[in-house]
Amino acid sequence: MHVFLVALVVVISLPTSVPPGSDEKMPDHTVLVSGEDREMNEAIAKAQASLDGFLRLKANPPKGASGFKLKLKVTDGNGSEHLWITPFHATAKGFAGTVSNAPEYVESVTEGEEVEFRREDISDWGYELNGKQKGSYTVCVLFKHMDKEEVDVYRRDYGFEC
Repeated sequence: MHVFLVALVVVISLPTSVPPGSDEKMPDHTVLVSGEDREMNEAIAKAQASLDGFLRLKANPPKGASGFKLKLKVTDGNGSEHLWITPFHATAKGFAGTVSNAPEYVESVTEGEEVEFRREDISDWGYELNGKQKGSYTVCVLFKHMDKEEVDVYRRDYGFEC
């Protein structure tokens, strides 16, 4: 969870959850990253390798856990884009859930649409535990491509510790 456009660019959206106590939705924020970015590919591999543990945790969440989400690689004629899916659930063929980002490049899905997808299309996962973000490995890589002030807001208001 990449977007591969002509220039092998990855489009990954940041979470759209809101800080605790807020009624406003965090605006979508898309960051372009090379499809050959070693750290991003390692983050996706780490998320995929730890997906079973995340799914077990979601099935029996500890006290203080909420906001379970998956990041899905969506591909169409415009390229690929990684979008957050929440809520989501397992199906006989894989998973289904609601697109929670407004896509900027792909046109095959829309925000709020229910989509079905396979395990191999998952590029990340995440949840909140007592105000701190867990997982979201690709987001931690995105921070290296963003302004420090913006990253500080995500860390302060949304509990990212990476």
